[in-house]
Amino acid sequence: MKDGFVRVAAATTAIRPADCAYNAELVLRQIRQAPEGTSVLVFPELCLTGSTCGDLFRQPTLCRAAELALQHLLRQTADSPLIFVVGMPVTVGSVLYSCAAVCQSGLVLGLVPGRVLPGGQPRGFGPRQNAVVFFAGQQVPFGRLLFTCRSLPALRLGVAIGEDLWEPGLALLTGAGATVIAAPYAEAECVTHPAFRRTMVQVRSARRRCTCVCAGAGEGESCSDGVFAGRNMIFENGVLLAESQPYTTGLICSETDVERLAYEQRQRPAGPAGPEVQTVPFDLPLVPLTLTRTFAPLPFVPEDPQERQARCEEVLRIQAAGLASRLTHTGAGAVLGLSGGLDSALALLVTVRAYQTLGRDPAGILAVTMPCFGTTDRTRNNACALAEAVGAGLRTISIKAAVQQHLADIGHDGTPDTAYENAQARERTQVLMDLANRHGGLVVGTGDLSELALGWATFNGDHMSMYGVNAGVPKTLVRHLVAYEAQRLGGEAGRVLRDILDTPVSPELLPPQDGHIAQKTEQLVGPYELHDFFLYYTVRFGYPPHKVLRLAEQAFAGAFEKEEIRQWLRTFLRRFFAQQFKRNCLPDGPGVGSVSLSPRGAWHMPADASAAAWLQDAEPQ
Repeated sequence: MKDGFVRVAAATTAIRPADCAYNAELVLRQIRQAPEGTSVLVFPELCLTGSTCGDLFRQPTLCRAAELALQHLLRQTADSPLIFVVGMPVTVGSVLYSCAAVCQSGLVLGLVPGRVLPGGQPRGFGPRQNAVVFFAGQQVPFGRLLFTCRSLPALRLGVAIGEDLWEPGLALLTGAGATVIAAPYAEAECVTHPAFRRTMVQVRSARRRCTCVCAGAGEGESCSDGVFAGRNMIFENGVLLAESQPYTTGLICSETDVERLAYEQRQRPAGPAGPEVQTVPFDLPLVPLTLTRTFAPLPFVPEDPQERQARCEEVLRIQAAGLASRLTHTGAGAVLGLSGGLDSALALLVTVRAYQTLGRDPAGILAVTMPCFGTTDRTRNNACALAEAVGAGLRTISIKAAVQQHLADIGHDGTPDTAYENAQARERTQVLMDLANRHGGLVVGTGDLSELALGWATFNGDHMSMYGVNAGVPKTLVRHLVAYEAQRLGGEAGRVLRDILDTPVSPELLPPQDGHIAQKTEQLVGPYELHDFFLYYTVRFGYPPHKVLRLAEQAFAGAFEKEEIRQWLRTFLRRFFAQQFKRNCLPDGPGVGSVSLSPRGAWHMPADASAAAWLQDAEPQ
């Protein structure tokens, strides 16, 4: 349970209808075989009796046998902190319910009712008023309950039996703060329904920002009128963590991040809590877990090739649509600086798409290459070739003399330093702005999300534009967008784009060495793979640095050493906090994903916030 990770599991056993003692032994066997560190284990609906007992549910003999079987389970698990959720019939007053008994350390923490069984009153629990009932030799809370962990407050367990997983039951539980939903069910197979249920669970877990642990009845249920396949699945916020094969028994498990889910719910509340949800506290030991789930090293880039291609196309359309809308509104043309690097190549590709959307000739785009002290033949040639290949207008303006004059004017001797570098970036921006004014154009920004996070931009230089099409795109995704366009366009454009992809990322502000790029960004600020990983988990989910480090160690195992990751994490944190002043005055630009640093609604942060607490958290514990 370290860092908010909780191991949850779902199990299906091969039951015998109405043989409660036998069924309880199978449940006990699964509890004892649960992987070390499992905190919550969910069994199917009515698994102590079988869900197909029909009118036998009317018989007090069956209900009493189920209660005795549960008492046996409680005695056998009295020394175990594992919470298990087991299904059984329970009579309250004159109504017989399918209930989930939530048990731990020899106690029934609570009984949650689901559907009314044969012999009960019409379906429904009225207003779902809560009560306390005497059951299994204990006074037990009964009703719509929320089980909350004292030692890990983000772990809040709700139970939704069968169709209660749909609305409004799920909304009431997540509105009360449930992060994990135990979802036992018993449903005979139907040709189309398994896919429907799977989709519904995925959508509900995403919509309500929770983890759904579904355990389905399976082998041993009566086949008189149907067959039960025991389909178990665990979805966290719309993402599948584990799934069983149909017509099998056994256990599936994974780790869910309840602190992440609680963070998500705080950012986007799931709904109001109903007054009928009663809180039941419990304790769990906080033990470290070896994670079995994996974390992608490139969280902004889908791993599946088809999904990645679809993502690239969608992002490019969003970027182009935003720019097309701004060009239409202003009646302007597009002006952009073309360096021969990745970001400006992407900006040009987006601009061409925007022009095509508007029915404009890409020849009306004014792409400007502005060589200076650090420009290499490779990047200059690629800039010119790319503009020609996509049919954009191109103008070459050397800024070397202008920058030299400016440095002389301010008493600078031309020795490379910060002023030497930034003077070039600001001169380029001035040229672009003045050309835009002269030709009735709009300067299209090229800086990407990763550079904004690190503040890797010259204030009022490449930091500034009239519309920043790449502002929502992280560097790792920029590469895939350019590669996608290289494949789609093919020909000369594809060749040039592939060479740009092979060119080291550089601002080219220092003189070349033997004709090659001397200033490589990732040697100065660190690998963008790591920084994009840090950015995603810091901004998207609010993870503390030590947790980001832990996940990065797993994601980049074999690629980076632990201390190297920690070093660049410190760099990220220092720069992220120190450079907020640049983000506070960003030009407009389209957001394309779940992480944005726009100061107009996506990310609010004081420019003078201290990074001390975050840097301390990144140190060895």
